[in-house]
Order: sequence, then structure tokens, then C-alpha cells
Amino acid sequence: MFTQNALDWALVAGYFIALAFVWLRSFGARPTTEDYLVAGRRVTLPAFVATLVATWYGGILGIGEYTWRYGISNWLVFGAPYYLGAGLFALFLAKRARESELMTLPDLLERHYGRGAALVGAVAVFVNAAPAAYVLMLGTLFAAMFGGAATPWVIAAAILSVFYVDRGGLRTVILTDQVQFVLMYGGFMLLLGFLFAQHGGVAFLTPRTPASHWVWHGGNGAAAVIVWYVIALGTMVDPAFWQRAYAARDPRVAKHGVLWSIVFWIGFDFMTTACGLYARALLPELKNPVYAFPQLANMTLPPVALGLFYLGMIATVMSTIDSYAFIAATTVGRDLVWRLRGGDTARIPVWSRYGLWFATAFATVLALARPSVVALWHDLGSIVTPMLLLPVLLAVAGRGRPGPRGAMLMMLVPGAVSFSWVLWKNGHGTYPFALEPIYAGLATSLLAWAGARALNHRAANIPAGDS
Repeated sequence: MFTQNALDWALVAGYFIALAFVWLRSFGARPTTEDYLVAGRRVTLPAFVATLVATWYGGILGIGEYTWRYGISNWLVFGAPYYLGAGLFALFLAKRARESELMTLPDLLERHYGRGAALVGAVAVFVNAAPAAYVLMLGTLFAAMFGGAATPWVIAAAILSVFYVDRGGLRTVILTDQVQFVLMYGGFMLLLGFLFAQHGGVAFLTPRTPASHWVWHGGNGAAAVIVWYVIALGTMVDPAFWQRAYAARDPRVAKHGVLWSIVFWIGFDFMTTACGLYARALLPELKNPVYAFPQLANMTLPPVALGLFYLGMIATVMSTIDSYAFIAATTVGRDLVWRLRGGDTARIPVWSRYGLWFATAFATVLALARPSVVALWHDLGSIVTPMLLLPVLLAVAGRGRPGPRGAMLMMLVPGAVSFSWVLWKNGHGTYPFALEPIYAGLATSLLAWAGARALNHRAANIPAGDS
């Protein structure tokens, strides 16, 4: 149970009342397509940093669980690989994305490979963006706070995290993300401050945690860590990064916004990793480490501070759910429905609103069917990254691009291979050839690209009239 203090409950209730007010204010809004999808391309640097930082850090309970189990390896598995991926996006892709004046990642695929590739890419983006892992996480947190079975709280988490962006679009997402950014940092600063004041620092933690918690791999071995560095390459095709870059006020904001976001992620990862180590030291017999942060807060924080910390956890997850659910919604509205039907672009916000609830339902079903946050991160990243990474990078580079059919081959075949690898593991307990699915998918993508290039070269060298 969360708390019996009325002030703590009042803080949580006040947060959701504020979100309801945001929804009511936007109830009569009729934004243009550009306003709805990319906030009119007027997002400033502070807003850009706040929304990207908050969007990309929804896995808070998973971080607590992983740190409780493996220590500082958390920072090197779920931190450093993604800093690298984000840095590559900032240096090589962010400015070009903003300069392109596009609205979605499938727009980029259509510009360079045609409509068929854009539709295949849209399906991949939708699956990747549907926030199943974060809906599961927030539902788990609600179940810990209120008690009862997880399933109804997973459904409630999905609904409460998206209703307020239904009409306002990306502007509403960015507005609420800025508030959630403050709450997530404030909550963990409070908890870490109380822990340090009560127990001290490293001298307290070291003798009370396993020695493996201070080793870079956490006792998992190099291969288990390295695979996350490969999965993190998916950052370069993460639709949230592209959407924020498209929405930035100018190319400079797009580039510098991502670089500043990395600085803030490093700071937040320091706080969450430190709190996870305190959880292991103070709760060594914890039966379910997914509750490491809630249990640690319950035993450490006084009333009001406890309420603020729980608000920080809720805001951390909700900022990710609303952002990715909105991306999945616009993928339905623009990249699938509009691209298939054509016609007036003014209808895209309406189709996207329907898409929001379709994406939310899809994410909820997936969360209930695969109730493991880390497994969802691993499996979806392993399937989608090989589908998008090479086609997108070649499109931006402007060299070595295959033709439309080759591009579709480079997406469909790697996706099928990685998906079959995941299914095989679920049925047999191990991957084929003990090979991670993302390695199989990326290797297939490279082979498909080489094959498409060879066919293009052969076709270009066949004299006209020859068969």
C-alpha cells in the first residue's frame, strides 16, 4: 500500500485533476495538421530538452529492478549505450532531419524509396512506438499503490496516460512533459537526499552490496552487456527523436537539444543507480525487486515527500506513455490511413485521434500478453531496429541507396528473421545457433542490401534489348 497520509493522496489526486484540466482546455481545439503533428515547428531549446528527456526515461521500475540485481551495470547497460546512440543522432541526423521539413520517419522513407517502403516502415514504427512496456510498468506501480490484481490497473494506466493529448496533439505532449520533467527530477533528488543524510554514501553501500554490483558487467558477462549496445543503435531510428527534431524551431535546436538531453540523462541515471544500490543495501531480502524504488521510498520518506516521490515515478512513466502513444497514433493517422486513402491532409488529426485509442488498446494487449518490461524492450528493439536502421541511414547519407524493391526487401526480410528468432526462443528456450535476434536481423539486412545493390548493378550493365 502506498500511504495512509491524506496529504500524499491529495498530491496524487491533484496531479490527475491538473491533467483533466489540460484536457478540458484543449476540448474545443481544432489544430492544423502541422500544429497537431509537430507543434508548428516552434519548439524552443528548453522545451525540446524537457520533452525529450522525459519521453525517453519511462522504464523507472525496470531500472530499479536491474540495479537491485546487478548494481552499476545498470548505468552501462541502460545508460551508456543510449548516450552513444543519442550522440550519433545529434551529430549526424538531427540537423538533417529538421532541414528536411518532413513530419514523420515514414515520410523520409517515402521520399527516398516510395510509398511501399513508407507503409512497411510505418508498421515497424507503430509496433516500436506502442508503449506496451511502459503501460505495464505504470499498471504495476498502480497495483503496488492501490492493491489488487495488475490487469485492471494496466488498463487504467493506459487510459489515464493518453486521454489528455487526444485533441491537443504534440503541443499538449510537450506542455505536460515539461511538468513531468520537473517532477521526475524532484522526486529522485528528494529520495537520494534523504538516503544520503540517513546512511551516508559509498562507505555505507560497499559492505552491504555484493561485490559484483561494483563490476561493469554486474556478473552477467560481456555478451549480455554488449547486446544492449547493439540494440541501442535503434536510437538513431527512434521515432521520438525524429519527431522532436522535426518539431524543433531550427536545426541548431534539434542538434543541441539532443546533446543537452544526454547531459540530463547522465545526471538522472546517477540518481536512479545510486537509489537502486541503497535499495539492495537496505532491502536485501526483497522478494520482487521490481518494487525496489517504491519499497525504498516507503521506508525512507516522510509524508508529503513520499507523495512527491511517487508523483515523480508516475510522471516519469506517463511522460513516456503519452509521447510514444501519440507517435503510434500519428503513424496510424498520417502514415497509414492518409497514405493509403490520400485526400485532404486536414483530416489527419481526426484519424490520429482514432489511432491514439487503437494504439493504446494494442499496447495494453501486448503488455498483458508479455508481462516483462525488459523482455519487451529486448524483443521489440531486436525486431524493429534491423528493419529500419540501414534503410534510414542510407536515405540520410544519400549514397548506396537501393531501389524501392530493395528497400522493402531490406525491411521485410530482417524483420521476419528477427521475429522468427524471438518465437524460436519462446518455444525452445534458446535462440538458434545461440545468436541474439538483433545480430541475425542486422546481418540479414546487410545481406539484403548487398543483394539489392548487386541486382541493380547487373541490371544497369545489361544492354538494352538483352534478356
